[in-house]
Amino acid sequence: MSQPPLLTVFIFRRSYGRRYTELPIDRIDHDSFAIDCSGSVMRPDLYDLLVGDVVRWREGERFIEAVIDAVRRDGQLLTVALRDSQPLPPDYFPY
Repeated sequence: MSQPPLLTVFIFRRSYGRRYTELPIDRIDHDSFAIDCSGSVMRPDLYDLLVGDVVRWREGERFIEAVIDAVRRDGQLLTVALRDSQPLPPDYFPY
């Protein structure tokens, strides 16, 4: 029995560089991503995510890039709104 692939994102901060590499998340689409901290030692307030940070993730064979538009922390759920989603060039490599 195979497991579903692990969803991860890369977070970059302007004038800082890479903030998170392959940060595990629970859900992502072109408008938002979410991390459910239920049953975890992590809490939503421990994630250092700011409006304007750049998010990149793999979607099939391509990488997608977006910008964080809003960060919302509700109980054990961290929800991040995204804007300006666009595919990166086919030869983009994340490292």
